[in-house]
Amino acid sequence: MESKRARLDRFLSSELKINRKDVRLMLAQSRVRVDGTVAKDIQQLVDEFSHVSLDDRILKSNTPSYVMLNKPVGVVSATRDAKHKTVIDLLAHPVKSELHIVGRLDLNTSGLVLLTNDGRWSRKLMSPEAKVDKRYRVTLQNPLSDDYIHAFAKGFYFEFEDITTQAAKLEIISEYVAEVILTEGKYHQIKRMFGRFRNPVIGLHRCSVGKLLLDPDLHEGSSRNLTAAEVDGIFG
Repeated sequence: MESKRARLDRFLSSELKINRKDVRLMLAQSRVRVDGTVAKDIQQLVDEFSHVSLDDRILKSNTPSYVMLNKPVGVVSATRDAKHKTVIDLLAHPVKSELHIVGRLDLNTSGLVLLTNDGRWSRKLMSPEAKVDKRYRVTLQNPLSDDYIHAFAKGFYFEFEDITTQAAKLEIISEYVAEVILTEGKYHQIKRMFGRFRNPVIGLHRCSVGKLLLDPDLHEGSSRNLTAAEVDGIFG
């Protein structure tokens, strides 16, 4: 299919190189199944993960994949790069060439990266309306104070984009370490916010996205598939 979703008759006509009159006949003869059920409606929608068969011949049977990766510093969130190793290079996954990155991390940021071939899932996860939390562990060059907590909760005005950031939660863990929770992801946002205090970020690590925590048993550079419960439960 050229698009992610299409009417059944259009998919079959394109896939089998037949006209739609022949498709109607196939459906009338109960020869087509979608996800194991005999298809009757030519207007039924099928998507990239629908299982479509004609008689005993499988025409479409893709499986959605959802992957968690513990990204090291120095690896880029890209499918290919001429200079640096990419997150795709780290994967040992049978369909890694079909995966895309859900929420990129900077070269010098480590932690949780999600990859999938399910566009609807990733769009829902990254939609501004969803307001999915992203939690980061931040190590600073200079000591922290309670002033940071109030400033992050109020938001910062970024002149270049002419925007004010949404309220962010900052928790001081120790003198030089904080946890920050964002519901958005502007360009170098955390580093720029701490930059208002002239306090350079010397370490940045993403710990979680939504309800999904980075697996503590997952070593840097390693990845694993998400469980069905993790895929559904990430939104809370």
